Amino acid sequence: MDEHQAAATPRADSAEVGRGVQIRALLLLALMAFVLVVTALYLMWARGAFEATQPLYLTTDDSDGVSVGMDLTFSGFPIGRVRSIALSDGGTVRIRVDLVRKDAHWLRNSSVFTLERGLVGAARLRAFTGVPDAPPLPVGAVRPVLRGDVSAEIPRMVADAREVLQNVARLTAADSALSGTLTEIDQFSARLNGERGGLLTTLTGREADARRVGELLDHVDSLVTNLNRTVIRADGQLLGKKGLVADTQASVRQINALLADTRKSLVQVDAVLKNTQAISGNVRDATTDLSALRAQVETNLNKIDGMIGAINQKWPFAPKEKEVTLP
Repeated sequence: MDEHQAAATPRADSAEVGRGVQIRALLLLALMAFVLVVTALYLMWARGAFEATQPLYLTTDDSDGVSVGMDLTFSGFPIGRVRSIALSDGGTVRIRVDLVRKDAHWLRNSSVFTLERGLVGAARLRAFTGVPDAPPLPVGAVRPVLRGDVSAEIPRMVADAREVLQNVARLTAADSALSGTLTEIDQFSARLNGERGGLLTTLTGREADARRVGELLDHVDSLVTNLNRTVIRADGQLLGKKGLVADTQASVRQINALLADTRKSLVQVDAVLKNTQAISGNVRDATTDLSALRAQVETNLNKIDGMIGAINQKWPFAPKEKEVTLP
């Protein structure tokens, strides 16, 4: 009897321990389930599952790069999410986007939607609003999507680059016009640097013509030298201390003095004429005075004529007519 009681006691203890482990396991499972549910709810809240939304439909020819759950961004901030992608009756792609209602006011009737694909990374749906004062975008609006695929431009860019390389190859070929032009420039430079004529031979095309041009330039140089000497000699003769200009100036001063004497004589003649008119009785005396004054005037005029003749003989540019008519 004691042995049976001793054997039953360990079995009861092990049963109690097993029930405690089961309870703790159930509690741990419940806690894990609660954590998973809370985490899922939090993620759904963070992803905007509980926010009020309104539908927006975007149409495009190709949905390549678009996926469900993809964000629609405005100025870099997500304001909506792609809910579904389907084909319309016309064969175009119809993309449904759920816009967050509190952010939908950023979109207007004038808003533009683009689908951009770069060389690296996924495609991006973006919205742009150029006129903020335009009417708001209505619920369930349908708008086209403008595509900007950089990878689609790569074949055209490669074709353009290939065409450019072919043009460069044609330009640099041995039989190209550019090669011929460079050869002619090389020949022209060789002619310029040549010992026979240099630039003149290159311009005229013949060495004899270049030699004639050189001789002509030498003659012109000698003529310029002779002309320079002649000018210096003429300058000395005309403008020197004993030149014609100095002599002419002295002669002009003498002529001015003679003219002054003549003027005085004419004044005396005028006075005599007045005396003659006043005293008509003494005609003989007046005639004698007039004869003396006339002789004095003629003497002065003869001196002036001689001075002018001397000037005409010295001055190389004097007129051929040497007679001077005096008043």
